Amino acid sequence: MQTGSTLHDDRTGVSALGGLGAQVRGASGRLPEIWMQDGAKRVEQTLARLLCAEDDGETELMAAMRYATLNGGKRTRALLCLAAGALADTPAHMLDDVGAAIEMMHACTLVHDDLPAMDDDVLRRGLPTVHVKFGEATAILVGDALQAHAFLTLASLDAPGDNRIALVRELAQAVSAEGAAGGQAMDLSLVGKHVELDRIVAMHRMKSGALVRASVRMGALCAIAEDAAHAALYCALDRYTACFGLALQVVDDILDATADTATLGKTPGKDAAAQKPTCASIMGLQAARQFALDLLRDAGEAIAPLGPRAERLAQMLQRANAYLFKHAPCA
Repeated sequence: MQTGSTLHDDRTGVSALGGLGAQVRGASGRLPEIWMQDGAKRVEQTLARLLCAEDDGETELMAAMRYATLNGGKRTRALLCLAAGALADTPAHMLDDVGAAIEMMHACTLVHDDLPAMDDDVLRRGLPTVHVKFGEATAILVGDALQAHAFLTLASLDAPGDNRIALVRELAQAVSAEGAAGGQAMDLSLVGKHVELDRIVAMHRMKSGALVRASVRMGALCAIAEDAAHAALYCALDRYTACFGLALQVVDDILDATADTATLGKTPGKDAAAQKPTCASIMGLQAARQFALDLLRDAGEAIAPLGPRAERLAQMLQRANAYLFKHAPCA
C-alpha cells in the first residue's frame, strides 16, 4: 500500500486521482452526475418492476421487501456494476437487471445486519429498520426472499447460459462464508476485543468488500469472459475493488464516529457503544481518513492502464472522495 500522498489539495479543493481523476466531464463531455442519476433511476425502476407481486392479503412480505429496497440508498453497488458494464459495452437493459439483483442482495445483508441479534439498529436510510416496522420474523423472511429474488433475476437474464452461471456464481461467492456471511460472523466475534488492524481489514474485505468486488466483476462478466485473454482486465478490476471496497468501509467507520443521524440515515456512535473495533478506533480519525484517501488513490492507479474505457469507474472514486471531504473534513 502506498502512503504519503492524498487525493485532495485542501488549499484548492482539486481532486487528484491520478490522470483518470481529472476526467470530471469525461471524453463525452457529459457530467458524471448525469449518468449516475440516470443509472440509479433505471435500477430503481427495475427493482419496482421485479418486486411487483401482490401479497395474498394475509402477509406483508412483498410490501416489506419493497420497503427494504425502494426507500433510498446511494445505489453505489449498482452504479459500480453499470460503470464496469460501460467498460465492457454491456447492453443497458442487462446491466439494469444485474444492478437490481445486486441491490436486492445488498438490501438483504442490511436487513439482516440490522436485526437485534446482529447490529441491532432501529434506523436505516433515515427510516425505521424493517424489523422495527414489520417485526423481526418478517425481517428475517425479507432477507431470505430478497436473496432468492436476486438469484432468480440473474437466472432469468436474456443472456447466454455461461454468462448467467458466471453471474450467479459471483454473487453467491460474495455473500458466502468466504464473503459477507463470513465477514459478519467475524465482526460479531471481534466485539469487545483488542485486535490488530489486519484483522479489521480482513473482516471488512469479507463483510462489505466482497459485494463491492462482485458488483464490478458482474458488470464486466455480462459481456467479457474471465479467461486468459482478459486476465489483465480482471486483475485491474480486482485491485480497484480491493482498494475501493475497503475505502468505503473506512469512510463508514469515520462517519459513525463523527456524523449525525441526518447524514448517516442510521444511528451514529453504534460502533463505540457496542465496543466494536474499527479502523477509525484503532488508527485514530485523522489516520483513518488518510488511509481512505490513499486507498481511493490506489484504486485510481489500478485502473489507469485501462484508459478512457474506465472513465466511469474513475468517476465513482471521485464521488467517494467528494463525499468524504463533505462529511468528514480535515480537523
